[in-house]
Amino acid sequence: MCGIAFCYSRNGSDTIRGKVGAALDKLAHRGPDAAGIHVAGNAVSGHRRLSIIDLEHSRQPMVSPCGRYTLSFNGEIYNFRTLRPTLDQQWQFTTQGDTEVLLAGLVTEGLAFVDRLEGMWAFSFWDNTTETLYLSRDRIGKKPLYYQISEGGIAAASELPALRLMAPAAWNEDADSTADYLRYGFYLPGHTAYCEVLEVLPGHHLTWSPGQGAVQTRYWRIDPQAAAERNSDTGALISALTSAVEKRLVADVEVGAFLSGGVDSSLIVALLRQSGVHPKTFTIGFEDQAYDERRYASQVAAHLQTEHYEQVLGGWDVQRLFTLLKEHVGQPFSDSSLLPTALVSALAAQHVKVVLSGDGADELFSGYQRYQASTLLRWYSRLPGALRHNIPKLVRSLPEPMAHHSRSLLKKAHLFVDLAEAHDDTTPYIAPALYSPAQFADFAPGLIQHGHQPPGIPAQTAPDDIGRMMLADALVYLPQDILAKVDRASMACSLEARTPFLDTRVIELAFSQPGNSHRNSLHGKRLLHAAFADLLPANIWRRRKQGFSVPIHDWFRGAMGEDLEQLLATLVLPFNVRVVSDLLKEHRAYRRDHGHRLWNLYNYCVWKSGA
Repeated sequence: MCGIAFCYSRNGSDTIRGKVGAALDKLAHRGPDAAGIHVAGNAVSGHRRLSIIDLEHSRQPMVSPCGRYTLSFNGEIYNFRTLRPTLDQQWQFTTQGDTEVLLAGLVTEGLAFVDRLEGMWAFSFWDNTTETLYLSRDRIGKKPLYYQISEGGIAAASELPALRLMAPAAWNEDADSTADYLRYGFYLPGHTAYCEVLEVLPGHHLTWSPGQGAVQTRYWRIDPQAAAERNSDTGALISALTSAVEKRLVADVEVGAFLSGGVDSSLIVALLRQSGVHPKTFTIGFEDQAYDERRYASQVAAHLQTEHYEQVLGGWDVQRLFTLLKEHVGQPFSDSSLLPTALVSALAAQHVKVVLSGDGADELFSGYQRYQASTLLRWYSRLPGALRHNIPKLVRSLPEPMAHHSRSLLKKAHLFVDLAEAHDDTTPYIAPALYSPAQFADFAPGLIQHGHQPPGIPAQTAPDDIGRMMLADALVYLPQDILAKVDRASMACSLEARTPFLDTRVIELAFSQPGNSHRNSLHGKRLLHAAFADLLPANIWRRRKQGFSVPIHDWFRGAMGEDLEQLLATLVLPFNVRVVSDLLKEHRAYRRDHGHRLWNLYNYCVWKSGA
């Protein structure tokens, strides 16, 4: 796992080499083991290395023997040893790593070679003869890659703060992206907080050359069309996920695992043990028992006989938050589990350089509570109008509990009413929204007509179309929230995170199954349970879905709420400050839990104050 930087200027490499060097310094956390710069004509490629495979060699940027091509690569190719013999007749290898296999494949087969890769990646590949840049990102978007094009050139980097140091043009806030962030808590695929600062889409290549502009080409997509023609196939899933875990053990360093005590991470650890590995496992707990999962993680660790490590997050750390946002994310990001993910990554990095995680299972196997709520919404919509009108009034008349939703039926009722109010038959599901259309119009009237459209999501036909919700979450929520969070938090600690559930074969198998194989009425992950029930204790399978939640509702009744008040009073903001102040007052009075909305706004204000 590494950090990459690339810059081209028609004025020559002398004007940009220093900028690439500064960008690499900014990416030092992604690759503390080595750094390199290569100049080819008017282009400069840079690389920071976290050594995982072929520790002593495979330095980057890597240049072809003829000197024409330069590769700067972030990621891991798990099947490189299988691919290497297929290239032996055309290439004389001098290293033992995956980087040279990727370089050889690109030189000899072009971008079509990417179709043969199993792994995660973001790379820049420069052809100095034709002055053509190729950028590529893995199928589901595990590894980040941002870029900016100007009249005089192009710059690309693994993280926004590094890209900004090479920026050929000014960075101005994008109103459409701001609207997206305020609605969903993250930016939609392909976009950032800034005008003309973009990201390579997952499953896409970008080709650029001077005077020709840039073209993005899709090379892979999720295709659920065969779902109705197949039956649930537990044998295929057992084989695919077991193989996915084994592939991700390819490393010349020790591999550990995150372990929350939930089904997903516990199952990955169980498959690690089944493969013969006795891993170190890591978990973060909370002083608030409603959010603390350590007892489950400890149970699984004891059951699977892992070497287990724990740490407790007692409260919010504003300096850590500022550092993550400014130095790593580079734009607003409102998933509050960024903080505990950074903490568990720091804990793991004290012992290993690579961890496996359970991310992706909820999107692939229907694990989120919102899928259950969507089923309930179908039933709810059939109730008489008068009853549907009065139920929200009754629920709202009762103060919303501040407990985690897994501990309170009344809390779930409040969340369900939020969902019912936010639902709009004319608007396809894109991602979980923080506001209904009416609420957003009151909160940010100047942004109601703003926003981007995410690519590749089919039209929604019904409010309970869970299959389309799962697909949208896999294409939007997963790369823009979950994977972005894990990448920035882990790489801030120089730790590589690998995700077996997001193996290409597992993804394609999951989305080829009929909907009833994943969910039975209100219960999801049926296929996972059918395939792997015997690997985990029964109570772990029975656990209510909790997620990596943080007790932010408490934080806004203390110093964080005061900080937000000060920010609201001093910044020029694109939303109605009165509405936000009312949310904060209602939250502090224990009438409604607005913790996630306030966190969304707080992170925006923190970014705005330093923009």
